[in-house]
Amino acid sequence: MMKVKKSEKKGTSYLGILIALVVLCVALSFASSSFLTASNLLNVSQQISTNFLIAIGMTFIILLGGIDLSVGSIIAVTGLMMALMMKEWNLPVLVSLLLSLVFASAIGLVTGLLITGFDLPPFIATLGMMSIARGAAYTITGGQPIYTFPEEFLAITGRYGGIPIFTILIMVVMFVIAAYVLKYTKYGRYIYAIGGNENCAKLSGINVKKVKCIAYVISGFCCGVAAIVLTSRLDSAVPTNADGAELDAIAAVVIGGTSMNGGEGTLVGTLIGTLIIGIVANGLNLLNVPQGAQRMVKGGIIVLAVIVDVIRRKRAAKIS
Repeated sequence: MMKVKKSEKKGTSYLGILIALVVLCVALSFASSSFLTASNLLNVSQQISTNFLIAIGMTFIILLGGIDLSVGSIIAVTGLMMALMMKEWNLPVLVSLLLSLVFASAIGLVTGLLITGFDLPPFIATLGMMSIARGAAYTITGGQPIYTFPEEFLAITGRYGGIPIFTILIMVVMFVIAAYVLKYTKYGRYIYAIGGNENCAKLSGINVKKVKCIAYVISGFCCGVAAIVLTSRLDSAVPTNADGAELDAIAAVVIGGTSMNGGEGTLVGTLIGTLIIGIVANGLNLLNVPQGAQRMVKGGIIVLAVIVDVIRRKRAAKIS
């Protein structure tokens, strides 16, 4: 009976955000004649790529009941390091990509060690890392951008027949691997167990610190992949790249139904949440809404999503 109830609850949750997505698309199609054009929808798929890749890693973190505010800064500094490898150090593209993934994962590892080794609250540790990484991004190039990369690197986000094939492929592969880890591996079950009740997880023999540390490495790795995609798409690495990306990623995860308290959520929900955030941003751009107002809208969406989560949890507690 419990399994049936859980699946019904999950299905209802998906239904709600899917309806919201459909209503949003219908509203924007009436508001702007450009919204449902093939070229715009392809633009949306490419524009959401960075946020979706970050949100995959953020899902692991929030499922644990944590937070990662450093993701945007990690993308910026990783993109600049990768640019230096290719442009200044003349390393092969593939070597530069691999070293960049290691670099971003290492930052995630440092964050994880700060949280687990020194018992720092995730908010404080990642806020500090956000400032350190962003400062490093400005320092390593003196605040100057690096641009014009090799053709094989730009091909990662190139369009073939008008479709960003490799970008979509990267998103699909990352999603499938992460979803498999969360659903079918011991590590995934440990994530949910710790997020649901950390003390019980400890008493059951789960190495909580190790699980948390690995989650931040995963988040860092996802930021590394996102840095590759973003830098290739823009054909430039700038210290201000991915500024505010953490807001979009958190919004996507929370809108997708992952509880900020941890222990509940799925990557399917995160995908739908990313689509909603991406379509909202695209629609606001089509309607020429100022950037400041767009940030206000995104902030409001996060608050609303958290309120819905709190109400849902209170109702579930009453039923149980």
